[in-house]
This record gives sequence, C-alpha cells and structure tokens, in this order.
Amino acid sequence: MTRWLVTGAGGMLGRDTVAELARRGADVTGLDHAALDITRPDSVAHAFAAHRPDLVVNCAAYTAVDDAETDEPRALRINGDGPRLLARACAGHGARLVHVSTDYVFDGAARTAPYPEDHPPAPRSAYGRTKLAGERAVLDELPGASAVVRTAWLYGVHGHSFVRTMLDLEARRDTLDVVDDQRGQPTWSADVAARVADLGPKIGPGVSGVFHATAAGEATWYDLAREVFRGIGADPDRVRPTTGEAFRRPAPRPAYSVLAHGRWREADLPPPRDWRAALSEALPLIREETLGDAA
Repeated sequence: MTRWLVTGAGGMLGRDTVAELARRGADVTGLDHAALDITRPDSVAHAFAAHRPDLVVNCAAYTAVDDAETDEPRALRINGDGPRLLARACAGHGARLVHVSTDYVFDGAARTAPYPEDHPPAPRSAYGRTKLAGERAVLDELPGASAVVRTAWLYGVHGHSFVRTMLDLEARRDTLDVVDDQRGQPTWSADVAARVADLGPKIGPGVSGVFHATAAGEATWYDLAREVFRGIGADPDRVRPTTGEAFRRPAPRPAYSVLAHGRWREADLPPPRDWRAALSEALPLIREETLGDAA
C-alpha cells in the first residue's frame, strides 16, 4: 500500500487532505509544524526515515499574505527553501511530491480569460514571489515525479476563511460592504483534497508539472458573500458592492484570479465542479462548525 505523508497537517487544507485519504483507506500520516519543520534538513530527514513515504503532499506554507511584504526572507524560507528540501528528500527516497501553490504567482492584471497552467508567472507580491520560488524548486529538483497544484480563494470547515467571516458578520451587522472588482474562484478545501488524492497516484511519466485545483466558474467577493447569505436564508441584498480601494492592504490583490483546468484531462480526471455546487454542500458543515465554536 502507498504510504502518504502530509505536511502542514494542522492547517485547513492539510486537515482535509489527511481526512480524505483516511476516508479512502489510505496509509496516511499527517504532520503539523511542531512535528515537521520543512525548513530544517534534520527535521525533514527524520520524518522521511521514520515514515518512509511513497507520496508526500506539501500543505505547509507561510500564508500571511500581508505580513510577507515586510517578512519576505522568512516567507521565502518556508515557501521556497522548504519545498526544495522536501523535493530533494523525495528524490533521495524515490518518493513523489504534490506541492500546493497559489494564484498569486500571476499578476492578475488585464485578463479576461482564465490563466492556463503554462502562462508565464508574474507575481506582484512578496507572498507570490516566495510561492513561485517553491514551485520552481520542486519542478527543478523532482522533474517527472512531482506536481504543483495551484489553488485560490480557499474556504473550509476548519480555520479562518472569507466564507466563515461572512457567516459571523451576517449575525452581527445589518449590511456589509464587500469588494466587487476582484474576480476569482471560491474553492472548498475538501474539493482540493479530493483532487490531490486523485492526482497523487498518477504522478509519473506524462503526468507531472502544474495543475490548477480551483472550482469552476468565477465570482467576485461580492458574489460569494451574496451566495453565502442566500444559502443560509438571509437577504442577499444586505450585501452591498464596493471597490478594492475601500479595503487597501499592504500586499496587492490580483484583480483577476481565474484559473483554467485543461491539464486534468491529460491525467484522465474530470474537471472541477462549479463553485456554487461546492458551496451549497460545504455551507451547512461550515455553519455547524461556526456555531459550535461560538458555543
């Protein structure tokens, strides 16, 4: 049986990936940062010696997008150097690697069509630069035995997300102003976990390189907020559109983060489902978890 090792297993996507693999009956070990620091060669070596993985899924990352603008060296250690260490360890042990990346490797400017997987990256933020460094490290160190899986606009049952914030604010505010000039693909982390579980065993000759694991369709944050309200029986007209200028942050946000999914066909896997269908399934679970946390 294939032995899976999931790094960053304490985070939203890491938790979902471990759960999805366990649901499928896989031999899976999930390690959080305390158990595996991917920036330390000794920690990586110990994890590989102890667990002897055949397939590694790297969900560990520095994800504080705004903080990275003034903390880029640390972000680069985690997002760039860490994946390189994992890829080298995989090469030494004959293991394959799925590395999770982001839409922030693109500039998000002047686009009207989804980014194909081979579109030239052009990150505008420190976070995007460090994630691109990780992509390149993995593909350089482990060609033919690795996959970079880019995702975006993630939400999940566990951890913080835009969807969870909307649920919280709906209960506390009469109206909400939400950005309507940034477009992307709201993506349930459980769907990404299923994509990773499907793709991992196929990695090899002809199935490697970059894949986009976002939901199908597109929306603005305003569209997503309205859909959340509608999904819980609240009046979506309580959500009002505004611009990104009203919520300026240190790191620039891509105005267009819609990704294409052409490479899934090459792996003989179906394309992702529409974001609304996923949200409809996820929302009751997230709401239940949110209410439980509040209690």
